[in-house]
Amino acid sequence: MRIGILGLGRIGAFHAETLSGLDVVDSLVLTDPFADAAKSAAERFGADVVDSPEALLAAGVDGIVVAAATDAHPALILAGVEAGVPVFCEKPVARTMTEGVEVLKAVAGRGVPIQIGYNRRFDTGFVNARAAVQSGELGKLHTVRSTTLDPAPPPAAYIAASGGIFRDCSVHDFDIIRWVTGREVREVYAVGGNRGAEYIKEAGDADTTGAILTLDDGTIAVVSNSRHNARGYDVRMEIHGFDDSIAVGLEDKLPLRSVEPGVNFPAGTPHDFFMDRFTEAYRAELTAFTEVVAGARPSPCTIEDALEAGWIADACTLSLHEHRPVTIEEVRTV
Repeated sequence: MRIGILGLGRIGAFHAETLSGLDVVDSLVLTDPFADAAKSAAERFGADVVDSPEALLAAGVDGIVVAAATDAHPALILAGVEAGVPVFCEKPVARTMTEGVEVLKAVAGRGVPIQIGYNRRFDTGFVNARAAVQSGELGKLHTVRSTTLDPAPPPAAYIAASGGIFRDCSVHDFDIIRWVTGREVREVYAVGGNRGAEYIKEAGDADTTGAILTLDDGTIAVVSNSRHNARGYDVRMEIHGFDDSIAVGLEDKLPLRSVEPGVNFPAGTPHDFFMDRFTEAYRAELTAFTEVVAGARPSPCTIEDALEAGWIADACTLSLHEHRPVTIEEVRTV
């Protein structure tokens, strides 16, 4: 099949490399407002380059991957749907939930599959955790702990446009908690602090946060996030049931140092980047998209899924600012 990629920044170029290595992908068509970025990627992967999204959609593509800036997501998703071409779009659907809801309404009933990029759903550890929950082997759940710690904060310009740590970073934890447990979040309480980069505080954001999520069956989920984890990129989850407990991310590249005597775990070089931690997950995610394009499966992460994670992020943001519990229904508009 022939896949188009819109946006050849860091993640777009990474997707181009991944797609070029898939047997089912015969050719790539690339476009980026910065022509040099598209040309450079095209030379690396033997792809065609066009000068606009319109030209890309007219180039006989079977599916498109949207890896452009967030502000461009709504228009590019809609352009793909109008052309009848399946769409993979990196999260978020749009910069605001209001815009995201507008996209959802605009594509409703159109019959064109859309997959939103939440790559943890394709990580083997999280896949195994979901299977363990679904099988019932853990028994009834009572506690989930989910962690995302970045090795260093993004630049100030990125922070200012990110929508805040809950929408930019924690949203991955929110999505994977829903996916692994199969439950919905009903209420949140969030706190945050600033003990690192001053520009994060100046942007009205926190650099370290904690959130307590109450799920619809009474399970408690604890989410921990920070922009500062000097040892590396740390993504983990614990799921505790009445019959058993399991963990995702407890492996030799875990960026955590044990100080217990005689303990040499973890023994490997710590993960230092999200692309390192989730290389195989990204490959599985894009493989799934080619199956969506081929009509062999439905979208494994819909716009509705992405919006559910977004409501949780909005509720946590409100809770942080107002220092109180917030229900999801309080922020939901659809």
